[in-house]
Order: sequence, then C-alpha cells, then structure tokens
Amino acid sequence: MTAIKPPIDAAVRIGHVHLKVADLQRSLDFYCGVLGFQLMQRFGSQAAFISAGGYHHHIGLNTWESAGGNPPAAGSTGLYHVAILYPSRAALGDALRRLKLALIRLDGASDHGVSEALYLRDPDGNGVELYRDRPPSEWPRTPEGALAMFSEPLKLESLLAEMT
Repeated sequence: MTAIKPPIDAAVRIGHVHLKVADLQRSLDFYCGVLGFQLMQRFGSQAAFISAGGYHHHIGLNTWESAGGNPPAAGSTGLYHVAILYPSRAALGDALRRLKLALIRLDGASDHGVSEALYLRDPDGNGVELYRDRPPSEWPRTPEGALAMFSEPLKLESLLAEMT
C-alpha cells in the first residue's frame, strides 16, 4: 500500500491506546500508510509505537499475544472503537479523502450535533472512529438547556468540500 501524504495533522490528539494485532506490518500500512500516523519506534515484527506530531506514541500495536490471530467473535466483550479526534472539519475531510484513496469502506458516517464522525474497521476488525467536535456554543440543547445529541447521516460531499 502506498503512503498517502502529507502526514496527519499534528494537532490530532487521542489518549494512549495499545492494540493487539495479528500482523504488525499490515497494521502499520493502515495506521501510518492510510491514516498518516508516524512510526516512532519499532521492535521487529512484534511491536510498534506510532503518533501524530512527534509525540512518543498515541497508539501502540503489538503481536505479543495475537500474531496470526482472528478478530474477536461477534458478541464478545472488548474494545468497541478507538476514537481519534481531529482538530477541524477540514482535517476530518482530509481523513475521508485518505480513506477513499485507499478504498477503505466506511461502516457509517454520522452527525451527532456535538460532533461529526466516520466509522470504520482497521485490518484486524477493531472499530475506529475518526471525528471532530463542534464548538460547545454550537451543541444542540433542549429548551431547558440539556444536551440534545442525535444521530443523523453525515453529508460526506460537504465534508470533502471543506478541503477546498
């Protein structure tokens, strides 16, 4: 898989997450090659640490207990998804562009009022959410002031248009 350039926006932030994967290189091709994360350190074919913007790592990938393994069976417990927060609508539009270029299928795309999100699976079947938050001043509220989140289809053409 050819890397899609330029690297992911340096302002992207997620908490540290460490994923068990079946094939380290396949995961690096996805997370670095498609999404644009940068490889910070690699330990042979067993582990790698990747980040946005030079941080020591946002995501750890390892095969210590999972080399050649299968994704968890439906109905089992585990991680629902890793949520990767993008700093702007344009940066999320760039993420969608990268996915389209790599022919990565979306599981869904939603406008939640407070955020806009793209949902997909990594090569090991782990759920991945790529999203951007709206400013709190734009969040939908009830007449009483309570948060009124919703799920509506996200207009992908509009998201891609943010990049121009």
